[in-house]
Amino acid sequence: MGGHLADRVRRRPLLITTFLVGAAMVLSLLAVSSVADLWIIYAVAFGYGLIGTVIGAAQSGLLKDLLPDEDLAAANAALSTIDQGLRILSPLVGAGIYAAYGGGALSLLAAATFLLAVVALLTVRVQESDPDEQPRESFGREFTAGFRHLRANPLLWQLVIAVVIAFAVIGTYDSIVFAVVEEGLGREPAFFGVLMSLQGGGSILGGITAVLLIKRVGETRTVGAALGLFAVSSIGFASTSLAAVAVGAVLGGVAIPWLIVGFVTARQRFTPARLQGRVSAATQLAMTGPQTVSIAAGAALIGVVDYRLLIAATATVIAVPAVWLLLRPVPTPALVPSQPGRDLREMPLSVR
Repeated sequence: MGGHLADRVRRRPLLITTFLVGAAMVLSLLAVSSVADLWIIYAVAFGYGLIGTVIGAAQSGLLKDLLPDEDLAAANAALSTIDQGLRILSPLVGAGIYAAYGGGALSLLAAATFLLAVVALLTVRVQESDPDEQPRESFGREFTAGFRHLRANPLLWQLVIAVVIAFAVIGTYDSIVFAVVEEGLGREPAFFGVLMSLQGGGSILGGITAVLLIKRVGETRTVGAALGLFAVSSIGFASTSLAAVAVGAVLGGVAIPWLIVGFVTARQRFTPARLQGRVSAATQLAMTGPQTVSIAAGAALIGVVDYRLLIAATATVIAVPAVWLLLRPVPTPALVPSQPGRDLREMPLSVR
């Protein structure tokens, strides 16, 4: 529903409204004072997930309207680098604030970040694509338009198939990594944080290099290289050497933004402006659906199967779509260019 909404209204006002709702949601956590108020936390967590789908879908379309196609990869890479950097810093800052000032201060800080996002959006002047430029269809056809577009576009469909195969097993690493820490390295579970920091550092490097890779080999090959690198990084996790595991964590971190930036940029370039939201939601479902199943499968298998066998099986499965994308001819569907003249601060209203 978030993708459908993002395609039927102006995205900048939608994002502003959604961020304001997010600020109100996290401020409601100030009312939590006892176990009886736990339902508020669950409600906020559920709502947080809902607005996340709206934000992702609307952001994708707004970037398509705001930037020319040649700048999309750089924008996505910058967003990925910032995201990965914050994933390293946020837990540390959050833990420090919680220890010093309590949960209420965290709620206020979270609300402030939403409000800062609103202020940032208010400074952006963009000529958005018209929500009514496409004729209305039945709800069923409009709701499934994102999936139908992916199926009709050979390049995007190839990427979706590859990502679905990889994410059908990639979630097992959520369980595998704890076995690596405790059984392979003989460390306490808290050492997991060290590995995640190394992975985050690799992700920052991956975000910085993603644009160069896309310019050199294209989005499809970049996604293939990401999956291949992730499969190779698994070799390090099968080792009992701390150095090998650390290298594996860094390489796996590099692969994450390569995959995300390559996939997202291809989706934006080969999708019309007013399908961006629904196609974004469809691709998100293609990743999170199989990943959720594989997380559950990994949790069930880790207690009965040696973690090194799980690593070998998972790496093999991920390597299959990697080789497929790297060796298979890349389809060349018609490009759907961004319209020029988006940033009204830098150019007149006429198309340059």
